[in-house]
Amino acid sequence: MKQIIEQAREALEELIQIACPKPGQILVVGCSSSEITGGTIGKQSSYEAATAVLEGIMPSVREHGLFLAAQCCEHLNRALVVERACAEKYGLEEVCVVPYPKAGGSFASAAYRTFEEPVAVEKIRAHLGMDIGGTLIGMHLKDVAVPVRVSLDHIGKATLICARTRPKLIGGERARYTLDP
Repeated sequence: MKQIIEQAREALEELIQIACPKPGQILVVGCSSSEITGGTIGKQSSYEAATAVLEGIMPSVREHGLFLAAQCCEHLNRALVVERACAEKYGLEEVCVVPYPKAGGSFASAAYRTFEEPVAVEKIRAHLGMDIGGTLIGMHLKDVAVPVRVSLDHIGKATLICARTRPKLIGGERARYTLDP
């Protein structure tokens, strides 16, 4: 589990260095503990592995003033667990559900039990994200997601894909995107 903690910490720190999120922005994390331990997503949930990922990322989340959105599994329609302060800041509608390892996923379950004032929400528009094990976080990112390559491509045995977002570039061929003289 120490290796999982360290890999999660390292991956998030690299993502933060590249994406440069502002305090108060949202990091969405989807995490298949089954994949981390070498199983098939949704078939071999490991609360211990999920807790290790959470332990690895939470210090950086707090240090950078981010909100963590922990994605639930498909059985809860990929709802998310966030702190009440995040839901209030972003006007997110709370839904009634408590995730459990086999009904919501171990990672969301661990987050729910770790957060100070957890609530579940159905949708979010996150600024950056980590997909650990092919959990399909894309539906919870802002419209223009940009892949971010970090030095690690796995956490445990699960594939890792990171992303940041950027504002949409609008306008035609004469549009400019910086304030130049």
